[in-house]
Amino acid sequence: MSRPKIQNYKGCGLSKGKEREQRASIRFKTTPINTLMDVLRNRPGWVEVKDEGEWDFYWCDVSWLRENFDHTYMDEHVRISHFRNHYELTRKNYMVKNLKRFRKQLEREAGKLEAAKCDFFPKTFEMPCEYHLFVEEFRKNPGITWIMKPVARSQGKGIFLFRRLKDIMDWRKDTRNSDDQKEEIPVENYVAQRYIENPYLIGGRKFDLRVYVLVMSYIPLRAWLYRDGFARFSNTRFTLNSIDDQYVHLTNVAVQKTSPDYHPEKGCKWMLQRFRQYLASKHGPQAVETLFSDMDNIFIRSLQSVQKVIISDKHCFELYGYDILVDQDLKPWLLEVNASPSLTASSEEDYELKTCLLEDTLHIVDMEARLTGREKRVGGFDLMWNDGPVSREEGPPDLSGMGNFVTNTHLGCINDRKKQLRQLFRSLQGQKKTSS
Repeated sequence: MSRPKIQNYKGCGLSKGKEREQRASIRFKTTPINTLMDVLRNRPGWVEVKDEGEWDFYWCDVSWLRENFDHTYMDEHVRISHFRNHYELTRKNYMVKNLKRFRKQLEREAGKLEAAKCDFFPKTFEMPCEYHLFVEEFRKNPGITWIMKPVARSQGKGIFLFRRLKDIMDWRKDTRNSDDQKEEIPVENYVAQRYIENPYLIGGRKFDLRVYVLVMSYIPLRAWLYRDGFARFSNTRFTLNSIDDQYVHLTNVAVQKTSPDYHPEKGCKWMLQRFRQYLASKHGPQAVETLFSDMDNIFIRSLQSVQKVIISDKHCFELYGYDILVDQDLKPWLLEVNASPSLTASSEEDYELKTCLLEDTLHIVDMEARLTGREKRVGGFDLMWNDGPVSREEGPPDLSGMGNFVTNTHLGCINDRKKQLRQLFRSLQGQKKTSS
């Protein structure tokens, strides 16, 4: 139960098992009102609390976390949906800073070959503090395309592409204000990132992949990968001749659904199973295995890059939304990691995916204390790292770290549980429409 820190609560000394045994129900709060609310309200034994009521589980937003985490006492069993400084991985500039630092660490400790396994993010500079470094790099490669992204915004807001320095000169001028002016109106931080000019296209359209990773602990690192996800397509055929057209270059659903010829019923998503099958038919199963193995590497390395800086509080978990772009050589690139991936459904298929995802997330968070701790699969989640690599049953054990082993991940493979629950969640959706 959550209480202000100044209050004492004599139940806080009870063991996890005894605390949970004594509770007749699990009290929850949530900030998002979408598929998450459907799942929480239909979970047996869970009861919604509002306003200042005591709670056992809170799916909070990051603003609540920032304002209240340090002033809230939480009993042993209480869980919230973010780590205190999640932004070390989910703010674009911090993510790149941590990856660069981790790469240098690997080079010192294990050599260049190992460090090269972190070469999965485009060349990036933080603006304005690395402006001069960026200009130096820009002049080495004239004519290529760059993309500017605000570090703390989402849904494609504030993003633009450019090829000329003068396209960002107005923005640069803002950094030359006096100290007093800068204090009053701080310049928004951006990252300037080399644009991937050769994305893999399907039907002539650009896409990126949304993949879900659940982290239950950073010390030790314990991470799960969800089998389902989706490819998000642009609504307009790809071309580098028009870098000002956001419908060509930005795949965010929030952007694409504003396109004049967007069809809500068709949407702009493929489920990952369909994407995996398509690639296998075009390039063969081995090429697809290599691609998805390279994506596994991205998930693990990115989490390791922040493992020592994230505050690993036992009350916290995090469901990350990874955005991955695949180029024509079937190389995956990490674009960004989202702390609050959208849980609003854009179609019936999307609703099914997200309700299953959230149900399985709650199973792993395990407020009911049902898990043994030895599970390698829970619903659509596969345990991929548990203070070391987790291998599939058919793979040989690997004790050396990131060596040759068959990773316990099945991204884009059929999720049998999803088929079993499809009818159930359709009925839930029907109940929702009826009540509204």
